[in-house]
Amino acid sequence: MSSSTLVIIPTYNESATIGTVLHQVMQQPGALHALVVDDGSPDGTAKLVKEAQAAHPNRIFLIERSGKQGLGSAYRTGFRFALERDYTCICEMDADLSHNPDDLPHLIAPVAADETDLAIGSRYVGGVRVIDWPLPRLMLSYGAGMYTRAITCMPIKDVTAGFKCFHRRVPAHLDLERVRSNGYAFQVEMHFRTWRAGFRIQEVPIIFTERSEGQSKMSKAIVREAAWKVWELRLRDWIGRL
Repeated sequence: MSSSTLVIIPTYNESATIGTVLHQVMQQPGALHALVVDDGSPDGTAKLVKEAQAAHPNRIFLIERSGKQGLGSAYRTGFRFALERDYTCICEMDADLSHNPDDLPHLIAPVAADETDLAIGSRYVGGVRVIDWPLPRLMLSYGAGMYTRAITCMPIKDVTAGFKCFHRRVPAHLDLERVRSNGYAFQVEMHFRTWRAGFRIQEVPIIFTERSEGQSKMSKAIVREAAWKVWELRLRDWIGRL
């Protein structure tokens, strides 16, 4: 292994953007590696990943799964892959270009320098840094953050952020089998467990751009899961069963 950093990218029907995302990740300093966890995309996403693998041998990896198994499941699979191969920095990133690959070095640097254990790409540090979101979506996201912070007391402005870099010691310490969230609640749960385990967390300002291709995975079921998960996490923490 020639890189200490792995970027995990879950996909489902991301053929419009995955090629561009992988190309841009491969251009970042540090010869980063990327792992795509694809849930049986019928639009040919995996085929495009394989084409990118041919252009970047031994730097792009693909795990193909049958059916939609969820965001949280994809990241748990990716974490295990990274830990088994001794990567030091483990990043999460969306495949739809809402996360700018050029921001990866800013997330990786403080983790690689051992200045923090989790660097979160934050949309809400130093103001609101979101482009092309309709007002209702922005209000939902910002309101969800206020709701989650009020219940959990987490000192994180962007509690649902999905663009981040962990030091390997974090997922190695956490019991991934106990992280059961699958939608965006997965991000909240990972942040909460990381914080309660005493790890250092730093928010790094990024600009989030609404996807211009493909279809958003947001749904009412995902919102409901996140709304209930914060109470579950708080209760489990209170009774010492986190």
